[in-house]
Amino acid sequence: MVTRRRFLAAAGAIAGFHIVPRGVVAGAEQPPPSERLNIAGIGVGGQGAGVLRRLAELGQNIVALCDVDSQRAAGTFRAFPDAETFRDYRVLLDRRRDIDAVMVATPDHTHAPATLAALRAGKHVYVEKPMAHSIEEARVMTQVAKQTGLVTQVGNAGHAGEGLRLTREWIQAGLIGPVREVHCWSDRPGKFWSQNIPRPTDTPPVPDTLDWNLWLGAAAERPYHSVYCPRSWRGWFDFGTGAMGDMAVHNMDPAFYALDLDAPVRAEAKTSQPLMAESYPAWSIITYHFAARGDRPAVRVTWYDGGQMPPRPADLEPDRQLPDNGILFVGDRGTLLGGGWAGTPRLVPESRMREVELPPKTIPRSIGHHAEWIQACKDRKPEDSHAGFAYSGPYTEALLVGNLALQLQRPIDWNAAAMQATGAPEAEPLIRKTYRAGFGIDG
Repeated sequence: MVTRRRFLAAAGAIAGFHIVPRGVVAGAEQPPPSERLNIAGIGVGGQGAGVLRRLAELGQNIVALCDVDSQRAAGTFRAFPDAETFRDYRVLLDRRRDIDAVMVATPDHTHAPATLAALRAGKHVYVEKPMAHSIEEARVMTQVAKQTGLVTQVGNAGHAGEGLRLTREWIQAGLIGPVREVHCWSDRPGKFWSQNIPRPTDTPPVPDTLDWNLWLGAAAERPYHSVYCPRSWRGWFDFGTGAMGDMAVHNMDPAFYALDLDAPVRAEAKTSQPLMAESYPAWSIITYHFAARGDRPAVRVTWYDGGQMPPRPADLEPDRQLPDNGILFVGDRGTLLGGGWAGTPRLVPESRMREVELPPKTIPRSIGHHAEWIQACKDRKPEDSHAGFAYSGPYTEALLVGNLALQLQRPIDWNAAAMQATGAPEAEPLIRKTYRAGFGIDG
């Protein structure tokens, strides 16, 4: 355990980060102490800081905090001075048996080990996107969540939004006819982290404020370098899932939700060349093929990132540009354009919005992404947490099939039932990872 004094002395607080004292934020709506969850945070310096702030605003108790980098997490530790602090999530879970739920916002490669440890300790879990680093991890996390009956949620906030529900209602009502083609895209990577780079050869010293062994966690040992930590890990095969885990999880969600997609039967990838041995490419175009299901025809979903964009729709107004992040549904009787993060859909061209009668709202609306997880935890109703593992697990598996095609530079024929790339034994180490001792996913 790391002492509170040591963290309070650490430099590098998150600029401008603060928490409004409990009892002030929600006023009369603040729940009494007996109705508040005791929540622990694992990975609290970046995105985790914002999630904890929101959970506190909703009246929950943040009672324990864990981070391997005391400098990056210093602002969060100051914001929750009564919370006990740790460096190792395994120690936290062993010592703090009183917690009800855990928030995990580590780099991707630690999501599954920390989440599964928490579930097996009997804790509800909120884990940042992407849910997992490998396909097997997503499968096991889904199974364990179901076996334990605990409440889970993946940090895909758009899944609680109005745009996602409108998209499904419009498509299911036949507003653009049967959909056979979908295009999704993002302006990342490049703006926020680097990809397509070789492993550095220099070995700078590990900062005094960082436990490099714990940061590596499940990943194979390698020397510390700032090119990995704290911000650029997404671009490395061993630590992140590239733009697929950062943005496809948001921008492709409307396709999976509106069209009831399950596992792809095939995935193909085009990428910048040459592909580096350890980092994701500068750009990629990944095409997923989904078989027909019920009344829904076969669907082809194509993902674009790193500056690549889909073909411009023929019916898009000449002075209108596609957004930096978005999704495009091409139906037999029209086109539907949605913004990034499952944003509000619009018919193309915009004039069609005035010409058609929009279908009624039939899907229940969310009380809020974080609020629904909190309430589901209190009620112990996993089904009320709509981005929980029952939905997000199969969705994450499907997305990561595309990364198999990307890393192996070959088409992947996918057998979801067997969790196997047919005729591609070289995919096996990517599907089922090897872990360092003490950081695996086995119970």
